[in-house]
Amino acid sequence: MSVLAAVVLVLTAVGGTAVVVTREPVHQAIVLSVFGLVLATLFVVLQAPDVGLSQLVIGAAVLPLMVLLAIAKVRGRERR
Repeated sequence: MSVLAAVVLVLTAVGGTAVVVTREPVHQAIVLSVFGLVLATLFVVLQAPDVGLSQLVIGAAVLPLMVLLAIAKVRGRERR
């Protein structure tokens, strides 16, 4: 295993833990996006660029955006 792969694996473990430990939903969505970027990097390092690109689009962009929109909608209803 290369040093780069080991570093990205450690970042993946730290990022996954950070997503779970974060309490504020908005911060959690941002950490989830960063975690998606780290996972995409891991897939590219492990020579799976197609999976990495899919993870980049879905895990780092679309999913956190959907979570942020849901949070905004729920908070909008709470204010009424």
